[in-house]
Amino acid sequence: MTKSTAPAIAQNPALAATFILLATVFIAATTLIAKALGTETAGAPLHPLQISFGRFLFAFLAISTVVGLRRPRFGPPNWRLHIGRTSFGWLGVTLMFASVAYIPLADATAVTFLNPIFAMLLAIPLLGERVGRWRWLAAVVALIGAMILLRPTPQSFQPASLLALAAAVIMGMELIFIKKLAGRERPLQILFFNNLLGCTIATVAVLSVWQTPTASQWVLLVCLGGLMACAQGCFVNGMARAEASFVAPFSYATLVFATLYDLVFFAVLPDWITVVGAVIILTGAAILAWREGRQAGNSSATLGTQDGDTMKHSRPIGSAAKQEQ
Repeated sequence: MTKSTAPAIAQNPALAATFILLATVFIAATTLIAKALGTETAGAPLHPLQISFGRFLFAFLAISTVVGLRRPRFGPPNWRLHIGRTSFGWLGVTLMFASVAYIPLADATAVTFLNPIFAMLLAIPLLGERVGRWRWLAAVVALIGAMILLRPTPQSFQPASLLALAAAVIMGMELIFIKKLAGRERPLQILFFNNLLGCTIATVAVLSVWQTPTASQWVLLVCLGGLMACAQGCFVNGMARAEASFVAPFSYATLVFATLYDLVFFAVLPDWITVVGAVIILTGAAILAWREGRQAGNSSATLGTQDGDTMKHSRPIGSAAKQEQ
């Protein structure tokens, strides 16, 4: 059994909720910036690979600064899990950034809440997990909402929505690695290696599409990476201070802020299809978070004295839904 190197952190639900809400503010802002960079708002549109490069580069620089100031003691990293998590995370982020240039932020953000649903489905063959009727209900409800958001008619279908859907599937795979990694290393160590590897992958990928950004685009890229570093820091600190079932509903505020940003900066008002589809997706995600929260509580009560180390490392898949973008 792998022993955790992460120290115990005092539980504080109010502070946890505050951290998660701040994370949603920052995450929604990163999608807003990605949309500005991917359109003609700040000059010639940048390729999604270049936007993703900026996100990882400047997030890594920000987190490296924190590491340099705090000088924490890192344990041996699990490279296999880090590489798997970061590879899927980088690809999911890039697809997400590509989608927001063409569809409303509310639509793209709502689709990302399918992450835990796809992670649940992927966990069946990959982790050997059993899925009960409540979790299947959550999946069906959320996927119905996704079909509504995709507007699958010849007149209203948005092909770019498939990019957001693909991002949700890919980041659902990332959550499999996050679940296996959670609790085994310190949060700052996880963030450091995630962004180090992500920066390496993004640097190689961007070489074939590189174009020199304008001054305003450089500023936005710096803001993109900095805000994502702040979001990641807030998220892992929030998750460490309360049960996943408690903090999960607060992560849904990302959709509220994304909608608000789109309205203020791009004058995009969500239509009734967006509202209905988003509400249905969030309902499915909420059912999944509630069910996994109950299962985690029951498992802890039943098995905690028998296999405490395993239970400490285990975290419901849905709890990590918004950690990485």
